[in-house]
Amino acid sequence: MFPRPRPFLTPNTFAYESEPMVKPTGFREYDARWLFGTELNLMGVQALGMGLGTLLGERGVAREIVTGHDFRSYSAAIKMALVSGLMAAGCRVHDIGLALTPMCYFAQFALDVPACAMVTASHNENGWTGVKMGAGRPLTFGPDEMGRLKEIVLSAAFDLCGGGSYVFVPDFAEAYIADLTRRPRFARRLKVVAACGNGTAGAFAPRVLEALGCDVVPLDAELDHTFPRYNPNPEDLRMLHAIRDAVLEHGADVGLGFDGDGDRCGVIDDSGEEIFADKVGVMLARDLSALHPGATFVVDVKSTGLYATDPVLKARGAVTDYWKTGHSYIKRRVQELGAVAGFEKSGHYFFNPPVGRGYDDGLVSAIAVLDMLDRNPGRSMSDLRRTLPRTWSSPTMSPHCADEVKYDVVERVVARFRAMRAAGDAVAGQPITELVTVNGVRVTTADGTWGLVRASSNKPELVVVVESPVSEARMHEIFRAVDTVLRENPEVGAYNQSL
Repeated sequence: MFPRPRPFLTPNTFAYESEPMVKPTGFREYDARWLFGTELNLMGVQALGMGLGTLLGERGVAREIVTGHDFRSYSAAIKMALVSGLMAAGCRVHDIGLALTPMCYFAQFALDVPACAMVTASHNENGWTGVKMGAGRPLTFGPDEMGRLKEIVLSAAFDLCGGGSYVFVPDFAEAYIADLTRRPRFARRLKVVAACGNGTAGAFAPRVLEALGCDVVPLDAELDHTFPRYNPNPEDLRMLHAIRDAVLEHGADVGLGFDGDGDRCGVIDDSGEEIFADKVGVMLARDLSALHPGATFVVDVKSTGLYATDPVLKARGAVTDYWKTGHSYIKRRVQELGAVAGFEKSGHYFFNPPVGRGYDDGLVSAIAVLDMLDRNPGRSMSDLRRTLPRTWSSPTMSPHCADEVKYDVVERVVARFRAMRAAGDAVAGQPITELVTVNGVRVTTADGTWGLVRASSNKPELVVVVESPVSEARMHEIFRAVDTVLRENPEVGAYNQSL
C-alpha cells in the first residue's frame, strides 16, 4: 500500500526519501502549486498522479491523459514522477515533452484524449512547481475537482488498478505550430518585439510570429531556467519596462510579452506605453463586436469598468459579464454563456471559435492583437489605445498573506465593507454605490472609482486592484481607503509592488 502523504518532511533524511510529502495548501482553487523540495517531494508527485488517475475513474472519464512540462531545471523529473503515479492508477499517458500549457490543451483535441496534466509553475518564481489539470476539453479543474483530488491524495484513497502505459509523442510542437500558422499571413508587415523572459515561450513564439509574416525582434527568447533578467510574467513591471525599451529602440509596432508557460500575453504599444491586459481586452472586444454585433464577453472582477461603460461596446449591443478571477472560472463561464471571448486582467484570454478553441493561449491572444491591427490599416496600437475613454488604474498588487488565513482575511474585509455600506459610511470620501462579492469584494463609489480585494488562487498573497475614471488622485484615494481596511488585519504583510 502506498503511504499516506505527510504535510512536512525534513529534506536530506531517510523519511524524505521513503515517504510522500504533500503540503495541503498546494491544492489551489483551480490548479496545484508547491515549492518543490520544501512542500512537495517526488514521492508526493507520484501520489498526485495516483490521485488524478483515481479521480478520472471516479468521474467516469477514460483513464487516458496528455502531459507535458515547462522549462525549469526540475520540471522533467516532476513530470516523470507524475507519469509513474498516473500509470499505477491505470492511465495511458501521452507525453508531449517540453511544452507550453496551451500545447497540452491543444493535444487533447489533436490526439483525441479526454484529460490533461501540464507540469508548470506558470509565472511563479524559480522553486515553484505545479500542475494544471482538466478532464473535459477545453475546461480545466475548478474547486469541486480540486477539492476531491485533495481528499483522495491526502487520505491515500487510491484506486491502483494498474495496466497503465506510456507513449512519447515525438515532434508534437510541430503539430501545434502548424495549427497556429495554417491561416493567411498578416497583410501588414508588422515589426513585433516578442519577449519571453527566458521561459518556455522562447522556443515557440518568435517562430510562429515570423511564419505569419511579422518582422520579429526576439527579446530574452533564449531558454534559461534561471530567469536571469526577470520572471517571465507580463504583469511584472520589470518585464514590461524591458519590452518598452526594446519597442522604442527598434521602432516596433507592438511589443508582446509571454509568461513562463505561454498561456498569457502582455502588450506594449508603439509609443512604449504599457497597456494593462484588461484595457487590451476592451480594444479586442471592440474589434470582435464589429464582427459579431450583440456579442457577449466575460471578464474577471479585477478588470476595468470600461467593459460596462464603453460607448462603442454599448452601441454594438455588447454584453459584459463580470465573473470570478481565475482561468478555470472564466473558461467555464465563456463556454456556459457561449461568449465570443473572455478576458482577465492577468492576460489570460479565452476565445471561442472561430478565433480559438475556448482555452487560454498566449500565442492565440497575440495573433488576435495583430489581427486587430491588420483590420485597422493606417492606425497604430497607440492610436487604438487613445480612442478608449481615459481611466487611471493600478497594476495588480499583492500583499503577502499566508495560505492558511488569506480566505478568512478576505471574508473579514467583505464583512467590513458590507457594514460600511449598511451604515452609510463613505469610502474615499464618497458613498458606496455597489459591492460585487462574487470573488472577494469590489467596492464602487458614486463617481465610478472602485477597489478590489480578493485572495490569490495560486500564491500566499491577497490581490488588490484599484481604478478611477475621474483622476489619478482619486485612484490613490481609493487605494488608501482599501489599504486602511486591509491593515485592520495583522496577517496582511507588505506589497510586492504598490502605487
